[in-house]
Amino acid sequence: MLFGEYDVIVIGAGHAGIEAALAAARLGCKTAVFTMNLDSVANLPCNPSIGGTAKGHLVCEIDALGGEMGRAADASTLQSRMLNRGKGPAVHSLRAQVDRRRYSEYMKSALESQSGLELKQAQIVSLDKTGGGWEVTTHLGAKYAAKKVIISTGTYLSGKIFVGSASFESGPDFMFAAKELSASLIKLGLPLRRFKTGTPARVHSRSIDYSVLEKQYGDEPPEPFSKDTAEPLINKVVCHVTWTNERTKEVIMQNLHRSAMYSGKIEGKGPRYCPSLEDKMVRFADKERHQIFIEPCGFNTQEMYLQGASSSMPEDVQRDFYRTIKGLEHVEIMRPAYAIEYDCVDPLAMNATLEFKDWPGLYGAGQFNGSSGYEEAAAQGIVAGINAALSVKGCEQLVLGRQTSYIGTLIDDLVTKGCSDPYRMMTSRSEYRLLLRQDNAEERLTPIGREIGLIPDKRWAAFLNRQELKRAEISRLKSTTLPPSDALNEILVSRETSPVSSGVKITELLRRPQISYSDLDKVDAGRPKLPPDIRHAVETEIKYEGYIEKQLARVAELKRLESRMLPDDIDYESITGIRLEAKEKLAKHRPKNLGQASRISGVSTADISVLLIYLQKRDGEAERADRA
Repeated sequence: MLFGEYDVIVIGAGHAGIEAALAAARLGCKTAVFTMNLDSVANLPCNPSIGGTAKGHLVCEIDALGGEMGRAADASTLQSRMLNRGKGPAVHSLRAQVDRRRYSEYMKSALESQSGLELKQAQIVSLDKTGGGWEVTTHLGAKYAAKKVIISTGTYLSGKIFVGSASFESGPDFMFAAKELSASLIKLGLPLRRFKTGTPARVHSRSIDYSVLEKQYGDEPPEPFSKDTAEPLINKVVCHVTWTNERTKEVIMQNLHRSAMYSGKIEGKGPRYCPSLEDKMVRFADKERHQIFIEPCGFNTQEMYLQGASSSMPEDVQRDFYRTIKGLEHVEIMRPAYAIEYDCVDPLAMNATLEFKDWPGLYGAGQFNGSSGYEEAAAQGIVAGINAALSVKGCEQLVLGRQTSYIGTLIDDLVTKGCSDPYRMMTSRSEYRLLLRQDNAEERLTPIGREIGLIPDKRWAAFLNRQELKRAEISRLKSTTLPPSDALNEILVSRETSPVSSGVKITELLRRPQISYSDLDKVDAGRPKLPPDIRHAVETEIKYEGYIEKQLARVAELKRLESRMLPDDIDYESITGIRLEAKEKLAKHRPKNLGQASRISGVSTADISVLLIYLQKRDGEAERADRA
């Protein structure tokens, strides 16, 4: 007997599951989302922050598509900073320290308030294919049917926690692990493997000597993630910075054999770009010190998070090495650091829609797909939710290309290249990062969100207004000539650039590296009063126009390759001229088009050229056969 039938079932209510469930329900699908514990919805078991380098781009893109993460982060912000301001606009990334309880409450309320969506506390122990779709079974024996299922289990799947020699089955924050579901997925035939991640200790604020620490303030005024956030944000806290030292390293190295990671207890592959403190000491042996950020977990709690100091050492060793750090000499550990090992799937088994190739109607999102991070999870979640809903409705599914977004880059990397360790988004992963800036996420993706049905009328009207303001100002600046004047030359000389003796277009001045848009406020009489984000976008597009045009040319070439579809029945073994490794990789991955084939590790430019000639020859033979 079925307890319920749905269009879409989402397994897991972490960051991926939330965006997936909300997207599916908002697109008119009857949706259910199952979570191990209703009190752990949208949990932030690792760092209590949203955004960061490249991750801030993802949050803005999720918001532009109609997702919830940006609004939740803004509603729970404790401190906000724009990272990499000293670098170019392509790598400017917003990061917000958030109240983890407030964030969780916001998201739980969003799920509860969404029409067409049911939030249920239950552990899913099995997943079975049926004639009409899928069937899930809970630990209490209840069965539910769905046309589509999205797996977003995070680090719960056969989760195992390690603290020194102690280890036990557990999900994050010492919650129940989902063991039975792993066995069901293996039985189904999904290619599972083991990954590992970790988190630092939480310590009591009263035990920290803040007087000797470096203070880290938020930006004023704080900038929101979401274009829907109307109320000004307020920085409510100050964060702090400290450093490890030689004594820290000495304590860790003396006890390295007691680390779960170095004693051989952990089998899973850990994140390359977020190593534990003991791993840093081994991998970067010549480095004298490592930075530790001390950040609050919430406004109404004394728990502090030690970013950069994750560990799988025993609790007594943790206490000893934390107390060697300046400001933490008397620190009290409230929650020990731990490593967690979990099952995830090989994302090469998926299409760019995040639907499994050999299991139609089954989707994956988040850490289950081999990625790392809240933002990467949420980005996959909204795409999986959109595509599950579009599939239910019989519509063409959404595929975001690398040239459109960081979300597209993330998914393309996962399903085309795969990952041998937890995948983390970085700005360096995108070859089009000057086009995919945080400030133009809305311009790139909101029309897509609108077409799909996730952008309501009010948001769409505000978007169109912002775009018109930007267009009009760029047009005005291109047509406005400033006459030479003492006031203008005084500005130019003060910025260490040459004065002018004749009229000059404002756009020409803005292309000078030393001159900013705001520098010319006093001499540009016709300048309209614009919001800060519009001013920034206008300046960026003018200043980097030449570079942007070059990247657009590269995008055009990519589109040409993406338009060359590869037949499903293509026999790579029979194609003369393709190297053996490339044949094996192409046969394994079964890319959909030449663009995707070109990004597979082991497939060279020469292989793509041979493949293109083969396709042209095949097309010619088909045309001759048709004429005959």
